[in-house]
Amino acid sequence: MKAAVIVFPGSNCDRDMAVALRQAGADVSMVWHKDADLPKVDIVAVPGGFSFGDYLRCGAIAAQSPICKAVVSHAEAGGYVLGVCNGFQVLTETGLLPGALMRNAGLKFVCKTVGLNVETTDSPYTSEYKAGQVVDIPIAHHDGNYFADDDTLARLKGDDRIAFTYSQNPNGSVADIAGILSENRRVLGMMPHPERAVEAGHGGTDGQALFRGLAGILADA
Repeated sequence: MKAAVIVFPGSNCDRDMAVALRQAGADVSMVWHKDADLPKVDIVAVPGGFSFGDYLRCGAIAAQSPICKAVVSHAEAGGYVLGVCNGFQVLTETGLLPGALMRNAGLKFVCKTVGLNVETTDSPYTSEYKAGQVVDIPIAHHDGNYFADDDTLARLKGDDRIAFTYSQNPNGSVADIAGILSENRRVLGMMPHPERAVEAGHGGTDGQALFRGLAGILADA
C-alpha cells in the first residue's frame, strides 16, 4: 500500500497519520500543499490541524491549494482518500463530500475521547469492525458540527453512506453524524481521530481496525 499524507501550513496531525499508516504496512510520502502533483499512491490522507489558521472557513483556503486539484483528480479516478478532522473540512470544501462543518453547538473547542457507533461495515475503512460496534476514538475540534440539507441527509442514509455516528453527540452534528462516505465508498471524511488510537500508549487501540481494513482491501486489489 502506497500512501500520501498532505501537509498544509498549520497541519498538526500529519506525523500521527503517517505513523498510523506505516504501522498498517504503508509506504508513506509526505506531500507539501504547494506541490501540483501526487506520487503514484493508493490512498491520500488529509490530516487534522488548523490549515492556514482556519481563516475564512475551516478548510476553505486549503481546498484551493495546488495539491487539492490533484487530490480531487485522484478521487475522481477511483483512488482512496481519507480526511480526518480538518481533513474532513477540506474534503467538503473541495466538493468530494457533501455537507459542511460548522461551529460546535456549544461554541467551545472539544477535546476528549468519545464513543462512535459503527453504522456500516460496507467500506474499506469499516470492514474490520462489526455493525453496531461502539469504538472509542478521540476528538479535538471547534468546528465539527456536521450539517447537510434534508435531501442530502436522506441520500446519505438511503445509500448507507453514514460510516460513524456519535453515541453521545458532542457538537450538535445533524443525525449525530461523525463520518460519511462518498458515493463510491472510497472517500471517507470523519471528525474523530483514528490515528490517535492505534497504540496502547494512546489510551486505546480502536483506530487500528480502520487502517488494518484499508490495508487489507488495497492488498487484495
